[in-house]
Amino acid sequence: MTEATEPVVDIPPFRYTAELAGEIEHRWQDRWAERGTFHTPNPEGPLADPTHPRAGAEKLYVLDMFPYPSGAGLHVGHPLGYIGTDSYARYQRMAGRNVLHAMGFDAFGLPAEQYAVQTGTHPRTTTEANIERYRAQLRRLGMGYDHRRSVATIDVDFYRWTQWIFLQVFNSWYDPAAGRARPIAELIAEFEAGTRRTPDGRAWAELSAVERRRVVDDHRLAYVSEAPVNWCPGLGTVLANEEVTADGRSDRGNFPVFKRSLKQWMMRITAYADRLLDDLDTLDWPEPIKLMQRNWIGRSTGAHIDFPTAVDPVRVFTTRPDTIFGATYMVLAPEHQLVDALVPATWPTGTREAWTGGHATPREAVDAYRKAAGAKTDVERQAETKEKTGVFVGAYATNPVTGTEIPIFIADYVLAGYGTGAIMAVPGQDERDWAFAEVFDLPIIRTVQPAEGFDGKAYTGDGPAINSAAPERGLDLDGLAVVEAKARIIEWLEANGHGTGAVTYRLRDWLFSRQRYWGEPFPIVYDETGQPIALPESMLPVELPEVDDFSPRTFDPEDADSNPETPLSRRRDWVEVELDLGDGPKRYTRETNVMPQWAGSCWYEMRYLDPANGDRFVDPVNERYWMGPQAPGDCGGTDLYVGGQEHAVLHLLYARFWHKVLFDLGHVSSFEPFRKLFNQGMIQAYAYTDARGSYVEASEVVERDGDFFHGEEQVRREYGKMGKSLRNVVTPDEMCAVYGADTFRVYEMSMGPLEVSRPWETRAVVGSYRFLQRVWRAIVDEQTGELRVTDDPADEPTRRLLHKMIDGVRGDMEGIRFNTAIAKLIELTNGLTRLSATPREVAEPLVLMLAPFAPHIAEELWQRLGHTESLTYTSYPVADPVLLVAETVTYPVQVNGKVRGRIEVAADAAQDDVRAAALAAIAEQLAGREPRKVIVVPGRMVSVVL
Repeated sequence: MTEATEPVVDIPPFRYTAELAGEIEHRWQDRWAERGTFHTPNPEGPLADPTHPRAGAEKLYVLDMFPYPSGAGLHVGHPLGYIGTDSYARYQRMAGRNVLHAMGFDAFGLPAEQYAVQTGTHPRTTTEANIERYRAQLRRLGMGYDHRRSVATIDVDFYRWTQWIFLQVFNSWYDPAAGRARPIAELIAEFEAGTRRTPDGRAWAELSAVERRRVVDDHRLAYVSEAPVNWCPGLGTVLANEEVTADGRSDRGNFPVFKRSLKQWMMRITAYADRLLDDLDTLDWPEPIKLMQRNWIGRSTGAHIDFPTAVDPVRVFTTRPDTIFGATYMVLAPEHQLVDALVPATWPTGTREAWTGGHATPREAVDAYRKAAGAKTDVERQAETKEKTGVFVGAYATNPVTGTEIPIFIADYVLAGYGTGAIMAVPGQDERDWAFAEVFDLPIIRTVQPAEGFDGKAYTGDGPAINSAAPERGLDLDGLAVVEAKARIIEWLEANGHGTGAVTYRLRDWLFSRQRYWGEPFPIVYDETGQPIALPESMLPVELPEVDDFSPRTFDPEDADSNPETPLSRRRDWVEVELDLGDGPKRYTRETNVMPQWAGSCWYEMRYLDPANGDRFVDPVNERYWMGPQAPGDCGGTDLYVGGQEHAVLHLLYARFWHKVLFDLGHVSSFEPFRKLFNQGMIQAYAYTDARGSYVEASEVVERDGDFFHGEEQVRREYGKMGKSLRNVVTPDEMCAVYGADTFRVYEMSMGPLEVSRPWETRAVVGSYRFLQRVWRAIVDEQTGELRVTDDPADEPTRRLLHKMIDGVRGDMEGIRFNTAIAKLIELTNGLTRLSATPREVAEPLVLMLAPFAPHIAEELWQRLGHTESLTYTSYPVADPVLLVAETVTYPVQVNGKVRGRIEVAADAAQDDVRAAALAAIAEQLAGREPRKVIVVPGRMVSVVL
């Protein structure tokens, strides 16, 4: 629902209108671009400029989470954070800092590729067109970016360095003893010198070349693994755990996701789990985001326990090793690697029929159950309300503390990708295990004494250990509390070779392959042995080849057994290549998966620092200047990073991991990429549905007597996101056309605290428009265009109001409280309306304080005030502390809790004087009576009790 602008009749010739605003805004945007107003100097390289007004000044790096350029363009919710950072950056420039503020584009991704599949249009064509539209929209909003630093992840010159960073990860290993990554060459040197043992104990020289490579590859931070992954046939690709929703579907497209074993590139982010956790304490981030990362990493302490079988032991991890006496069966994930070795040819004597699933042999039972489990998502498999299913594999394990044989089942509620993919089932202390035990008639032994009055099934609370003694084995936990019992059993397990105390994590290694076309190619080839070989840096970049068909070929999107065929694999002339990698020309096969969209966003903030550098991904001097630690113990990184909290365990976690690897290898000086994080809120909007539940165009809905109508049909209003599908999108282009960009900027910053979500209301924009009109009228005569400014000094009340507002606005700008800063500017402007002319000593500070929010009108007024240079680097006003001291204070005077008068006294008046003035002011109410009590709250109020 939009509101028309004010009537167009009898408009004074120099009134601030949308038309005049548009003319001013386009003119100043052109001037900023021509003069390179927002160019920011580096200390070194081609972007260094010793003549720049801020060369050598204190630096400030302000960063936005860069956008994915969708074809729909920006709606009014998208620029909220961008306007916020632009306002902050403009203020900080005026406050004397050298501010780096740039904008790029996270341009690889599925939408452009899916559009390419549908239309045949190359993803680059679509993406580059979208980028240009975004740039035009952001320019129209007056963003003060250094455009020389802009990057897009699809630029070959950019992803060359993404590939280079991948090689740094691939050519590194994590040394637990040193607590950091080291070059893989140092690991090989240790094997060669014999200071590090090989896995099987043979001397390094005794291993074949292929065996050596396998040993080394098993240590790399980037490695190939055949493991259970999240397979999404509907998207034709695998997904990281973080890209799967809570209901087991793809975050993009809402397709079902299944577990499949596929050969994939992985990154050993788990090696950094402790550092990723512990270093959160060094970051100035919102606590909810830190908590989300802590929970996602999920550090747990407990024990690994080995349960012997007829083949290899089954290893489990448990946080409650003290309950092992109650382990009456085991459950393995259907995909567990030991299942096939455990399955016998026939059922053991005495196998219960309920355990067999109705199958004649264990192999038939296991195969049938695996097939059924493979068709379910992880969420379906772990649903608490799901009936527990499983099948006996036909084998037993031995409980190491009791010596009892316990049956081994497979069940879909155990996942191969979590823990060890196996559990010791303790039904007495676990509700899921109890439910399973009831279905399959398995023993239940309590090992924790329930609280008095407990009358349930599984007891999950604390209590003393019971039924937990094996005197013949030197083990007795009975009577011990949980903490003591855990310590005792871990000591016994380690002493008897049955297990070890351990720390595990919910975090899993990062799945880094995508079976798509539109992504960064891996700088990897495979030789005749099938093992990966890193390409030398001289062969970078590996560019994406052209293809005729962009679609990954899959079958039924609902079919977990459909297999991927990547678009790149069909370009055989690109896949099969002859290269000389140092030992003569040989035939190699390229990697046909591509990197995930997250790859480029893991490091883009560093490319802004040195975007034209062809020799390094960033010059060390420039990196230290912009992102280096500022003091001992400081983590370094960008000074302010603004973006949505939806990236808490995706981009933010991945970027921290890559940055730490680069730090360990000496490529960067900071050990965290983002020192301070600020999450902006969302702009939400009303949407309307008709009787069929279909969305109607929100701008065409009118309100009548509290109800809403689209034409003559009554519609239902709902509140939530703004989106094309909800037909409630309002674009910044529309707002700029109707009101001007400055009005739009002021409105977005004044709607409420930047970190809080807020409703969009087009009709309210006019309030910001009228504010700017009042500022204009305070300085420019609407009839003549001449200045309404006097060089005469301001009167005392006006001067005191000005400096009070300067002090308050400065504090608000530092604290990113833009809405209250604008409220103070409105108060100051309203205070000028009583004057016949605005004193220059007030007009100029007002314009300078307005500039971060409404830069175009501020530049125009600054020029009209007689200044020839842009105000971008003009010093921000500073309050005179003398004028901040109040001369008088107004006290409300309460009588028995109700305000009955007010007094104005000197700010330094003694309490006795305040008391006397207050009693005189309420003499009528006292009527000669003596008050029981008079309470003076200094500077605030006087309370009189009769």
